[in-house]
Formats: sequence, structure tokens, C-alpha cells
Amino acid sequence: MKINTFFIFLVLLGLTACKNDNVVSKIDPNAQDVPMVSEDQLHPEANIGPAPSTEVKAPAVTNGQYPVMQFETPAHDFGKIKSGDKVSYDFKFTNTGTGDLVIANAVGSCGCTVPEYPKEPVAPGKSGVMKVTFNSAGKSGMQQKTVTITTNTKAQKEQLTIKAAITPQSGLVGH
Repeated sequence: MKINTFFIFLVLLGLTACKNDNVVSKIDPNAQDVPMVSEDQLHPEANIGPAPSTEVKAPAVTNGQYPVMQFETPAHDFGKIKSGDKVSYDFKFTNTGTGDLVIANAVGSCGCTVPEYPKEPVAPGKSGVMKVTFNSAGKSGMQQKTVTITTNTKAQKEQLTIKAAITPQSGLVGH
């Protein structure tokens, strides 16, 4: 009976000691709570998904004349490729608008997708190429990636899409 009474006493002591008080302020009355840090902040390399935004503003439009970035195709399917292959596609575009087209930035949705774009303005009626390279190393199955382009078009953002079905390299099965 003494053991049961002692056990009940310990449980009651534990319950009263676990009130939702700020423990830090009991140690130092001038202390302040520290905000919680998310798992993403502790381990940013573990984040899966779009690359962090590095916001780049589109260049200003000249004299109210907007360029129009018209792609021959805004999407490309590489089909079946082997894991580890690096493949590229040239997205051809024409400025069908009335002002010079300026590409301020182009960013892939992950580090495996790298765009190359013209750094000089593209005059109305002129064409250009945005080369997108996809590195399939470490990838498998169906993959779809995007490239977001910051421009001085009316929309200020344009988007391209690539996809591929990635198969394991021969000789790697079962390892």
C-alpha cells in the first residue's frame, strides 16, 4: 500500500510540475523565448522542391511598348534516357512584340536543370535561343522540370517545361 501511495504522489508531483510555465523565465527573469527553428532551416539541403526564390525584377518597358516572347514550343519531352545522361534542348523564340525583349534571369526548378539565355536585348522581329540542359544523375522514373524566365514582357514571367523517362544504366540493376 505504501508503494501505491508513493507512486500516486510521484504522478501528482509530475503533473503539477508540468504546468505550461516559461521555464527559462524561472531561471532568468530577463530571459526571452527563442523562436522555434523549422527542420528546413536546420537542414536546407534536405529540402525537396523548387529552388529558393532569388527574386529578380523584370526590366522596365520602354515607351509603353511591350516585347512578346513567342516560343516555337514551350515544352520538350526527351523521351527515355539513361540515369546519368546529360541532355540539352534549344528552345527557339521570336520577339513578336513592339519593344526590345530583355531577359533578366532564368532559373531551373532544381539544380539539375540549367538554362542559358541571351544577355543582350532581342529586337522586335528578331529571334533567340534558350538552351536548357538537364542532368539526370541520381534521378529515376518520370521527371518533369520547369524553367522560369524573368523578362520585360507584359506578364514579366515566362515558363518552359522539360520532361524525361529515366531508366537505370545497364549493369547497375541489383547493386
